[in-house]
Amino acid sequence: MSSKPTSLFDKVWDAHVVRSIADGPDVLLIDRHFIHEVTSPVAFLGLKTRNLGVMFPDRTFATADHNTPTINQHLPVADPLSANQLKALEENTSSYGISHWGLGNPKNGIVHVVGPENGITLPGMTIVCGDSHTSTHGAFGCIAFGIGTSEVEMVLSSQCIMQPKAKKMRINVNGNMSKGVTPKDVVLYIISKLTAAGATGYFVEYAGSVFENMSMEGRMTVCNMSIEMGARGGMIAPDETTFNYIKGREKAPKGQAWDDAVAYWKTLKTDEGVVFDKEYNFDGADIEPMITYGTNPGMGMGISQLIPTAADIDAGKASFAKSLQYMGFTESEPMLGKKIDYVFIGSCTNGRIEDFRAFASVVKGRKKADHVTAWIVPGSHVVEAQIREEGIYDILIEAGFELRQPGCSACLAMNDDKIPAGKYAVSTSNRNFEGRQGPGARTLLASPLVAAAAAVTGIVTDPRTLIA
Repeated sequence: MSSKPTSLFDKVWDAHVVRSIADGPDVLLIDRHFIHEVTSPVAFLGLKTRNLGVMFPDRTFATADHNTPTINQHLPVADPLSANQLKALEENTSSYGISHWGLGNPKNGIVHVVGPENGITLPGMTIVCGDSHTSTHGAFGCIAFGIGTSEVEMVLSSQCIMQPKAKKMRINVNGNMSKGVTPKDVVLYIISKLTAAGATGYFVEYAGSVFENMSMEGRMTVCNMSIEMGARGGMIAPDETTFNYIKGREKAPKGQAWDDAVAYWKTLKTDEGVVFDKEYNFDGADIEPMITYGTNPGMGMGISQLIPTAADIDAGKASFAKSLQYMGFTESEPMLGKKIDYVFIGSCTNGRIEDFRAFASVVKGRKKADHVTAWIVPGSHVVEAQIREEGIYDILIEAGFELRQPGCSACLAMNDDKIPAGKYAVSTSNRNFEGRQGPGARTLLASPLVAAAAAVTGIVTDPRTLIA
């Protein structure tokens, strides 16, 4: 056995290589395959055209989320395209014996929320989905990444995928975080430093005390946004926090199988002495609540700072100017005080119970600003139930908010929840591209605390001024 120190990424990757192709990609075994209504129909059509079956139906899990309405889910879906895609998912999964959590199913929700909360996501796994934010599952020490429609078909038919092995990057964040700083702020800070393309071609391991002290929900938020700096995915070594989160969940191992699994999971960490292709170090004390001012997640800043000038930008000056024009902002002006029209809390980035606890901690005892439209969207029915059981629902209603039903909602303008052209939205989702939340919509990415502060004041507000 080699004594060469090995990274977490290498340990998981190498354990899943079925075949290595000289000067080519590896054939990688996939443990879990998540599918939804948008990227799966064409893949299933390909199976039928080629008369292929699904090799391991029990390793594939389907949920409806992207095109689902977040109100009146008991009624027929009005949009014909969405209705057809949802019907196709139901029929395809039934034909191939795949579990399906459609609208109305108590386990339904956003794919990257329901996977972990049901114990489907486990450390050391390879996980894919026809969705770029599959990187979320890396929080459990998994190699998890998004794939295209043809690759969805490949995994369905063979349970394998051909992938070149990515380079390795480690991002260390140590130190103490200040009041009002959340995991979302940590990852927005990192992306602002590395840029939206700074990790292209890499798989990122997050290490250091800041991540060790994070909850699993926080770790999922960080890994979720790894691809917003160009990374193939992100991962965090599993530890007692991970094991405590998983234990007792429906599809988690039980009894002796649990003990055996934990013993293996404890080996999933980077050995001392591993040299990464690239490594960064940051101090948690340097991070404040963040907000984006532009049209990619790398265009972020501390909420108390001023929008940078073109002279501050190392590259992409033309796109920087175009971005500010689209957003209606100018160089060197503050973000604080800017009027907000919409607030969205939800998505696979910030649609978990801790996110709504944070939001409620700010709005409790206050009222929603009259001119603000707020969409409060849990990531699953399980989260929705927790919101009600913990009294968060009552806090929201008292403050003038409404709770919607689970779904991807305003993250991607693929359903009815679209921000109107020219309007400003503080969003806890993951992307602020032009038109991402609707044609002409202007998106400011932020944490649940910043979103809550904007919702009750009607302007971009530093949440530290509203929390004890």
